[in-house]
Amino acid sequence: MTSAPENSPGDPTKQGKLYSSALAALEGISNDATVLVAGFAGCGIPQKLLRGLAESGVSGLTLICQGAWIQEPGDFTVADLVGSGQVKKMISPMPFHPVHGGAVKEQWESGELEIEIVSQGVLAERLRAGGAGIGGVFLPSSSGTRFAEGKEVRQYDGCEHVLELALKADFALLRAQAADTLGNMVYDGTARNWNPTMAMAAGVTVVEVDAVHHPGGIDPELVITQAIFIDRLVLSD
Repeated sequence: MTSAPENSPGDPTKQGKLYSSALAALEGISNDATVLVAGFAGCGIPQKLLRGLAESGVSGLTLICQGAWIQEPGDFTVADLVGSGQVKKMISPMPFHPVHGGAVKEQWESGELEIEIVSQGVLAERLRAGGAGIGGVFLPSSSGTRFAEGKEVRQYDGCEHVLELALKADFALLRAQAADTLGNMVYDGTARNWNPTMAMAAGVTVVEVDAVHHPGGIDPELVITQAIFIDRLVLSD
């Protein structure tokens, strides 16, 4: 659906950053791209954009996401892209459900899919560093664990800190409740999850959104991600 303030003439779908389809919004994505995918425990997944990614036929993808979780039967998730053979690597805190592993678990066990486990806090900081243009951050959380192997370790305030390198991607695929044609974003509850951080850490940020308004059509107090970080929009329906 689209929505516009009554005092703003014209069709908001013909203005700003809105694209006609998911496939069009993903123009320029190529084989071996690194892609950020928003969503948390099956909520806030940009399903239309993931379907567009599948339709594009690109392969060798590295996906950075919370995991391939399903909220409702029939949802299109990261697991579907893995099942179609388009993904070579996942970077994730929990890439598959411990009970329902599906295609992700199967391909990982067979050696077809590489998985890098990164705790949620560390992943958030690595993405934040990527978005801020920082090379990396020293964090204490993985000190003394296998996650510190091969990484630089320094002492700060009497505690070991491990260097975690920044993460950036070619594309970020996000999900939002509403936006204006400039790209200012409003999220719904837990769907906010990874969106603000991922929006800053990609070369091209694409958002699947329920409603698009003219500038001034959304309450500025509700805007979480500003337009400067958003490149493309596509309506969810």
